[in-house]
Amino acid sequence: MSGPPFFMPKTGGFMALRIFETDPDAMPKGTFSDDTVGRFHSGRSVNGVPEALGEWKVTTGDPEVAAAVAQLMGGEPVETDSTSENFIEIMTGAKRVKVVLSGADAVASDMKLWNGNVLIHHCDGVEFLSPDEDRGKACGCPALMEDRKAAYKAKRGPGPSISVLFRLAEDYDLGLFRFQTGSWKLAEVLHEIGNALDRIDGEALAELGIELVEYTTKKGRDVSYFKPVIKVMKSWSDAIADPKSL
Repeated sequence: MSGPPFFMPKTGGFMALRIFETDPDAMPKGTFSDDTVGRFHSGRSVNGVPEALGEWKVTTGDPEVAAAVAQLMGGEPVETDSTSENFIEIMTGAKRVKVVLSGADAVASDMKLWNGNVLIHHCDGVEFLSPDEDRGKACGCPALMEDRKAAYKAKRGPGPSISVLFRLAEDYDLGLFRFQTGSWKLAEVLHEIGNALDRIDGEALAELGIELVEYTTKKGRDVSYFKPVIKVMKSWSDAIADPKSL
């Protein structure tokens, strides 16, 4: 499909508004839906302050999906005052969940820097991906990972934008879910995940988890944080043949 997916064709006597067709980056985020039934989150905002979570939060707009997720992963569906289509929230008790990935294309990644709702830098780490007139040109990002992270922290450079599409292994027909993250730790191992998925013919059974990392620096400072992890296990067809693995 060419062109942005959210423009409506002319139908009957109604002409759809097309103000974003000439400037798609100006379109506010979250104003159109995709083909997912819910989202997984490894963090939340409390009074405007980001907070990492040790267990999955799931949001959806479908009460039946919410009930199914709560049954599988724990927690209670709660309707929030969010203006998002995914206004039902489940704070689950699950750190890990078995999922089904369609293949390497189920994990998409790029680098983005936003100014509000406007995307001002979009690249793959080496070359621009947009706008079209700059696509393929050197993006100017630092070569070293440490410098990339420093530029991102200073809001002078892009950070990872990783999207994972999956189904729940224990309720495959419930529909597609999405997990979106800017985790540098996950970005550092995406090539390993891609290679593992490429070695599997067809859909793959994987584990999507939140992992606690704890260590002490050389200067004696204790550090702890949560990171999302994806562990590719086996082909989905093999998993179905061996139900004990689910």
